[in-house]
Amino acid sequence: MEAYINGVSVISPQNTFNTTDFLSEPVVHTNNYLQCIEPSYKEFLNPTLARRMARLIKMGIAASNICMKDAGVEMPDAIITGSALGCLEDTEKFLLAIIENQEQFLTPTSFIQSTHNTVSAQIALQLKCMNYNFTYVHKGFSFESALQDSLMTIAEGEAKNVLTGAHDEMTPKYYRVCDRIGYWKKEDISTFDLIKSKTSGSIAGEGAAFFMLGKEQNDHSYAKLRGLKTIYKPDNNKAVEQNIHELLSEKGLSIKNIDLVIYGINGDSRYDHVYYDLKDELFKDATACYFKHLCGEYQTASSFAMWIAAMILKTQTVPDAVVIGENKHKPVKNILIYNTFLNIDHSVFVLSQC
Repeated sequence: MEAYINGVSVISPQNTFNTTDFLSEPVVHTNNYLQCIEPSYKEFLNPTLARRMARLIKMGIAASNICMKDAGVEMPDAIITGSALGCLEDTEKFLLAIIENQEQFLTPTSFIQSTHNTVSAQIALQLKCMNYNFTYVHKGFSFESALQDSLMTIAEGEAKNVLTGAHDEMTPKYYRVCDRIGYWKKEDISTFDLIKSKTSGSIAGEGAAFFMLGKEQNDHSYAKLRGLKTIYKPDNNKAVEQNIHELLSEKGLSIKNIDLVIYGINGDSRYDHVYYDLKDELFKDATACYFKHLCGEYQTASSFAMWIAAMILKTQTVPDAVVIGENKHKPVKNILIYNTFLNIDHSVFVLSQC
């Protein structure tokens, strides 16, 4: 199952909303809580509607709108998204209201907008799109599950253009909860020093990314998504390598064909060894890149990595901000993305130049 990436858009802690700029001036954060740099929503939403919408919903609508414009598609045949936590801010509002009001006189708005499929539903309402609409909530595999469904929908001939996205937000309350269980670093750290870190924990992030996956290549195409594979709790590094070999073999590729690898290195000394073992052994001849110092750690962060891969393949530019060591391959024809969340949910993506 394969598809072309014909449009992209991402809202992140970087200046990524403008599709013409590709990390030319990366934003350096000096704390462990990265928040998105949001655009003005006036051109995407009625101000009256926007006032009642949660931040993540507005980010999702804006990102999907730009993605569709970028692809030149007015109406997608399907909308498929992935979100590990949904609209967390509204969930918190509703739960707090239950406590404060002693379970009485509750307004339903926050509850209605707290469900995981709110973003994809609001996108459909804005577009008046009555086509297939689904949201996957599979923790660290949420975006990957959305991609799998999108590829199957295209392969079965049920859709030509699928709007596929991922969205997750960070809130102060959720940050504190995760901090207690060791998700985040105890010390503040500059994002570009993250790769040098030898302590446990990472930095918190968030984002909304959308891709227009199409059956056919066109003038807007960024790259070809060749395939992906998910691995749940692999026994060891050999199991990881075996899965990578299997995916590449299915696509008629080998390790030597991979010019660049994007790793989900997040500065957590407990889990980063998985990436470094692949970098130093299996892909020692490929250019090594990383991305979580730019967007932070969250369960659908692999969507940000796919945006980077698509942009590299289209522009044939590898930003200095993502390179580890030296850029070994020019031009770049095949990219592999390897990401894991807490060393539990592992995913592999393969993208190729159109």
